[in-house]
Formats: sequence, structure tokens, C-alpha cells
Amino acid sequence: MAQVVILMGSQSDEDKVSPCVDVLKSLGISCVITVSSAHRTPERTEKLVSEHEAAGAQVFICAAGMAAHLAGAVAARTTRPVIGIPVSSVALGGMDALLATVQMPPGFPVATVALDKAGARNAAWLAAQILALSDADLSRKLVAARVKMREDVEKAGDEITRKYA
Repeated sequence: MAQVVILMGSQSDEDKVSPCVDVLKSLGISCVITVSSAHRTPERTEKLVSEHEAAGAQVFICAAGMAAHLAGAVAARTTRPVIGIPVSSVALGGMDALLATVQMPPGFPVATVALDKAGARNAAWLAAQILALSDADLSRKLVAARVKMREDVEKAGDEITRKYA
């Protein structure tokens, strides 16, 4: 059973979305990633949501560009948390996907993160925070990860200061 299901609108999104999997796996969170399009394969999207929800998935992460309706299509089919990753495109640089992902009707929320790889990482961190509400071990892992991030920044700061002293 995957705790987190990651859906990409296109296989071409893989390089921008794969950091999400890396973060989830580093925290010991089970996940599955696949391709499904809100427009080209709506039946597949509905089936995937239904099957994974029945199997116990807790959070859905959806990455899509351009019209970016995937997260909204998933939110329409589940009451589980849905996180949207807008994917940049050549034409509008991701603004189209950002606006499409963030503009959901009342009652069908999509938590929207940043574009591309940064958004993929933050989608994983947000999913982990949601799961940690009922998982004390995961909560401890998140605290430890934050401590390490702080220590890494302090170390980098000291190195830069010494370099230019």
C-alpha cells in the first residue's frame, strides 16, 4: 500500500517531479508514481484515485502543466488531501499551470506548492507533515530533518565567513 500517490500529467514531467519521490523515500514514506492525464485519460485518473484510496493511500500529489487540471480532477474524486505541483511550460513559463492549480472551487481544495523541482520537494515535505499528524515516528524524522537543514546552513555560513575573512 502506498501512503502517497503521485500522478503526473505527462511522462515529460518526470525530471521535475522525481525529487518528490526522493524526499518521500528518505523519510520512509511509501509512494507510487505514474502518469495520468485529466484530459487525455480521465477514466484512468478516476480509476487510479478510486483504487489507491481503497488501498489506503492518504495523500495525492498531482503535477501538471499548461491547463493543469489534474489536481482539480483528483480533488473532485477524493476527500483525501491533494497537493498540486504546477509544471512550467515554454509558452507561459508556468504561470498558466500555477493559476490553474491554485484556483479551485470552494469545497475542493488543492494545496498548491512552487513550480517544478522545488515544488516537488515541498509537496513531499507537505505530504510528510500531513502524515506525521498521526505518526509520531515520522514527526520525529521531520524534526530531525529540520535540525539538519539548520545545521547545514550554519556550517555553510561559517565556511563562507572564513573564506572571505
